[in-house]
Amino acid sequence: MRKKRTTIYDIAEKLNITASSVSRALNNSNYVNENTKKLILKTAAELNYKRNTIASNLRSGQSKTIGIVVPRINQNFFANVIAGIEDATYEKNYNLIICQSNEQEEKEVKCVNTLINQQVDCIVISVSADSHDHTHLKNVIEHGIQLIQFDRVVDELETLKVINDNEQASLEAVSHLIEQGYKRIALLEGPQNLDIFKQRKAGYLKALKKHKIPVVHDLIIENAWTKELGAEGTRKLLSMPKPPDAIFASTSDFSALGVLEVATAMGFKVPSELGICGYSNEAFTEITSPSITTIDQFSIYMGKTIANLYFQEMENKETEVIPKIISIKPKLIIRSSTSRKG
Repeated sequence: MRKKRTTIYDIAEKLNITASSVSRALNNSNYVNENTKKLILKTAAELNYKRNTIASNLRSGQSKTIGIVVPRINQNFFANVIAGIEDATYEKNYNLIICQSNEQEEKEVKCVNTLINQQVDCIVISVSADSHDHTHLKNVIEHGIQLIQFDRVVDELETLKVINDNEQASLEAVSHLIEQGYKRIALLEGPQNLDIFKQRKAGYLKALKKHKIPVVHDLIIENAWTKELGAEGTRKLLSMPKPPDAIFASTSDFSALGVLEVATAMGFKVPSELGICGYSNEAFTEITSPSITTIDQFSIYMGKTIANLYFQEMENKETEVIPKIISIKPKLIIRSSTSRKG
């Protein structure tokens, strides 16, 4: 049977004193003399008393807890963002509650409502691909909980945001492909209800325009944002009478991996016959054969930036949160899958 947790009332009963005296001693109050304080602390240790930090924090008006909602914990990008947040919050004795939506709006709503009920101080979220109704995020704000959006954000919600310059990163990636001599560049795009995928598509189109390459709509594959969908889109593209000579998997490196596997199976040589560029700098991109050109989003730095932004706002004496957007510039990492000019 589970052992009952020791409370201040158990200590008070053992010493035949009031619970308020025990509480004062445990909080190192000057209203309790030193001898009594030492006796109380000694008895607390003997009874294996553990301080209820949650209750104590709530009495102070803070839970010292940050809730994080991400689409998938097992993706390197989101795992690194969480690690960055943890690095920055650990020194300040904050706890993290981590939830994943699995790209489902219903689960995202449930996660957010759970965190509200847990009375967290802040909710950090990257919205799911299935997210369309954002009432649950407005509810966070109405409860007086700090809301910080990152990576995938809802533009119309005026909150703190930490994002990447997705359009510029895509522009640089596609320009690199063109500079390597690729002319028929296909795009694997993500759900266009998410701003990050709209921005990446905009960067792709801007690069084609800049280099005076006409847009071929048949080379743009919608919603190819998983490895399986990326592979499916690639089979379609490479089966065309005039297939592309490069594919920009703007959704993720997982899509790019799907491209590489299908291209290899169909006998296309990478990078001489087909260039491949992914997005996110997942760990596996360095060890595939050939290694995959990708875009590093500086995810650990993003996590630290999110946490530091929260602490800055905590120190801000203004009661009203002024919407603030911090944009981080990603970096194109050129590897073998697109290097055909040496």
